[in-house]
Amino acid sequence: MNILRQAKFFWTSIVLAVVFAVVMQFLIAGGSINQFYVNTLFFIGINIILAVSLHLIIGITGQFSIGHAGFLAVGAYASAIMTMKLSMPFPVALVTGGVVAAIAGLIIGIPSLRLRGDYLAIATLGFGEIVRIVFLNLDYVGGASGMTVSHLTTWPWLIGCVIVTILVIVNFTNSTHGRACISIRENEIAADAMGINTTYYKVTAFALGAFFAGIAGALYAHNFYIIQPTNFGFLKSFDILIFVVLGGLGSMSGAIIAAILLTIISTYLQSYPEIRMVIYSLVLIVMMLYRPQGLMGTKEITSFFKVGKSAKGGIQHDSKNTVA
Repeated sequence: MNILRQAKFFWTSIVLAVVFAVVMQFLIAGGSINQFYVNTLFFIGINIILAVSLHLIIGITGQFSIGHAGFLAVGAYASAIMTMKLSMPFPVALVTGGVVAAIAGLIIGIPSLRLRGDYLAIATLGFGEIVRIVFLNLDYVGGASGMTVSHLTTWPWLIGCVIVTILVIVNFTNSTHGRACISIRENEIAADAMGINTTYYKVTAFALGAFFAGIAGALYAHNFYIIQPTNFGFLKSFDILIFVVLGGLGSMSGAIIAAILLTIISTYLQSYPEIRMVIYSLVLIVMMLYRPQGLMGTKEITSFFKVGKSAKGGIQHDSKNTVA
């Protein structure tokens, strides 16, 4: 029954996502939604991909990475080169951005993921800054002035990438590989003692997370017309990290909810540039004071449906006992 319930919830979610995607496409194509709200919607989708991809690295595998903006930058510039310099179609650029970012994840992951904790965080932060400085001094992509990119990101491409990202990472987490990553997060020494190749699984999770961050970078580059190295500084990495931490480490549902809420808050506070970051920071401080485990803790949204059904079953059982 539990498997059937999960399958029913899974397919219901897929159907609702498809219906939402189709309805929004008609509204956007018909001009029923203001361009400001369309841009906000696109930004939410990109941030969801970034949050879910970093969730795999930090929330599932337990590797503290703060260089995710580096993979975002690699994907953005690689895809922009494919479309603007090599005249390739957008789907090719999209895949290229993800693959190049995954290769970058392997290059940085193989030597760095032997480190742990603060040392790993410093290494990944260094990687992100190296990527930014390289693009800052690379005339081929415009250097500090940035690179102009055609607007090719559409709603179907965006929502399709969001759904694929969530499905892949959910299935990876529920697979034997995902269980191995979770065991590494809980106790790496014990996992290694049980014969799990910890370095292999950490690098795999790192590369997979980097791949989807590269996909987000490609969508980002072809949505905002121009990309500059300053868009991918270490503060961008911290923004993505906040999505995961605020949502709850180990909860993908929490990361998605936090990405949506914080994107909306940040967007609407743009009208108040003087106090925008102050209000934004206060929201985070209050959240950490009153709910330090994050919005969802380690739970997924499906757990609430299970609790409701088990509670209902418990009431029925008690009533039978009372009658007896």
